[in-house]
Amino acid sequence: MLEDALLLDADGSPLAQKHRPHSSDWDEVNAFCAQVYMPYRTRPLVRSRAPDATMYSVETGGIVATRFSYGVPVHLSDFDPTVGRVLVLTTLRGGIEHAAGRGESLFTRAGESFVADCSRTDYWLKASEDHLQLNLTIAHDMLAQTAQHWFGFLPNDALWTMKVRFGDRDSSWIALMDYVARTVGRTACAPTRARIHARIGETVCIELLHHWAEGAGIALDRGSACAAPFYVRRAEEFMRENAAALPTMVDVASAAGVSVRALSGAFRRYRDTTPSAFLREQRLLGTRADLLAAGPGMTVGAIASLWGYVNFSEFARSYLWRFNELPSATLARAHHSLKTAAS
Repeated sequence: MLEDALLLDADGSPLAQKHRPHSSDWDEVNAFCAQVYMPYRTRPLVRSRAPDATMYSVETGGIVATRFSYGVPVHLSDFDPTVGRVLVLTTLRGGIEHAAGRGESLFTRAGESFVADCSRTDYWLKASEDHLQLNLTIAHDMLAQTAQHWFGFLPNDALWTMKVRFGDRDSSWIALMDYVARTVGRTACAPTRARIHARIGETVCIELLHHWAEGAGIALDRGSACAAPFYVRRAEEFMRENAAALPTMVDVASAAGVSVRALSGAFRRYRDTTPSAFLREQRLLGTRADLLAAGPGMTVGAIASLWGYVNFSEFARSYLWRFNELPSATLARAHHSLKTAAS
């Protein structure tokens, strides 16, 4: 299983690549890694040794999947936290030593996977010369929003800072990776393909969250949407739809059909948060989505104002704490992407 992952499409033909799939040039390899993963420091463990890199990549449902190896033993460190990405590394061949926290490390062999949120915790790895990986790069925000939607609460750093090894050759995760690898190359009309890929991305996030939480000793169902009363879900829906209008808690409780006191108590019991905190989160998420989609000429102040922010300094501090980057950096990245696409 996974022997030909990302090499062949569903029909057995070579999977088309937009870049060279092999390279012995360090600059080319590092540029590929910065794009599909994030910027980080690469240190070859054998001096003056050129890489013999394997570089296959495909995007599906907002997730970048890669088949990758350096072809030489390496030490990787200083992963850029501002990019906001999670790495899921599944070893196909060889071995990887991963930073596990408190000065300890864990090894993954063929069939084992490892997850680290590089936006929330320090991470490094050492790869053997014969290593080969099937890796996923997932935005932290995508996983957080999936958890909110499916399990009814936003996990805190008890999950995101935990680095976890999981799975084996016979695990459901490996079976899912095999399905993903076989499906990404399947031809279909554009609308159908987009829907398929969106479902793949969501399924991968849900499965990953289950494995991650299990390894971290966290119960995802403590705030599950199915356990919460209907009026909690009604309040959440109302706040998502009206976050920019700054509804009061009286407005929210009225829309949910209960008192403010009853709503606050239910949120604490079933969501481990408050309605006000939930509303703040929706405003931050909405602002970030607009910043990432901003066109030329749009400013941070103009977008923040649309979401009811008046004190821009306070907004910037909240945004930095939530997303590990300033809103100006998010907007600059969006404008850079527009220029790159236009060139």
